[in-house]
Amino acid sequence: MRPAALSELGRRSWTNARDRLLQPASLSQAGRTPFDIIHRNDIVSVRAYSPAQRRHAVPLVLVPPLAVNMLIYDLFPQRSLVGHLLEAGFAVYMIDWGRPTPRHNHWNFAHYVQTLLPEALAAIRKTEGQQRLGLHGWSMGAIFANCYAALGDPDIAHLTLLGPPCDYHAPGGVNWQNRLISRQMQQLQKLAGFQIHATRKRYWRAPGWANSLMFKLASPAGTLRGYTQLLRNLHDREFVQNHATHAAFLEDMVAYPGGLMQDVVQFLLTENRLAQGRLPIADCEASLSQVQAPLLMILGQQDPIISPASSARLLELLSSQDRTVLKVPGGHMSIVSGSSAPSTIWEPMTAWLAERSA
Repeated sequence: MRPAALSELGRRSWTNARDRLLQPASLSQAGRTPFDIIHRNDIVSVRAYSPAQRRHAVPLVLVPPLAVNMLIYDLFPQRSLVGHLLEAGFAVYMIDWGRPTPRHNHWNFAHYVQTLLPEALAAIRKTEGQQRLGLHGWSMGAIFANCYAALGDPDIAHLTLLGPPCDYHAPGGVNWQNRLISRQMQQLQKLAGFQIHATRKRYWRAPGWANSLMFKLASPAGTLRGYTQLLRNLHDREFVQNHATHAAFLEDMVAYPGGLMQDVVQFLLTENRLAQGRLPIADCEASLSQVQAPLLMILGQQDPIISPASSARLLELLSSQDRTVLKVPGGHMSIVSGSSAPSTIWEPMTAWLAERSA
């Protein structure tokens, strides 16, 4: 390569490295689809996305998990789940759980499922002028959607669950850690009378940076590979923009409230309540067997966080007669917005939804 070409390559690499480190927001392409806010309650809001031409009567409500920011659903202009659904003719609503601060440490599963989610859905129904809704839940958002449906809302038209957690002690993924935590917590409770919910909620708050770190450590090889590829492609502006866009999600995760984390450790990791069909809510008699809505379950075959075996337990617990399982290559994030998602996931998903959204 000629010296002039090397010089130009070095200049581009230096400019891209500077922008990636000092002004990553200028590179990110995420979050470009316009929306309106139709509801606010404290830090929680509901976004409304309107299709150019609506073709389906039943609106779709995206129920995200906690800890993530909303960019994952609108990651690239050319690879946006929200954009794909709008092009397919769906009215789309998204619940943005906001960014919990220490003053939200009392928020737990009960508060999200029995208060915040019903309020958000009521606002959507008022906007729509109808009761029928479809729920689309990913990860912990799938738990919220499942638990809400189990409480008895008869107007849930369908459930789309991506990587839904259920059996936290099933084989695969990080579940070996969950089984270890369960044994240790049970021993603490038996030998010392330790009770998680008797401790201060602020001690259990998980800050956003810790959630980002845990997400990356769930697939350390993939994380390292991503940064290695960045170094090799610093001269390529488009590659650097794509890396910054993914990082806008991965490096800006949100805190878990302390009360919610108490429920996660006690009800999910230690007691494994969902695998028994029980809800992770204290003194709640509802059961997952009460869920009857048509079900589409999407499982990532290489998901390191929620193994396919963990999700499959739901099929034994839910009462849905209309059920479809789509197993796809990929991990926990790629089942939402991976490079192959438009063809392998979004197209069959929208076809399934269209048949049930009249």
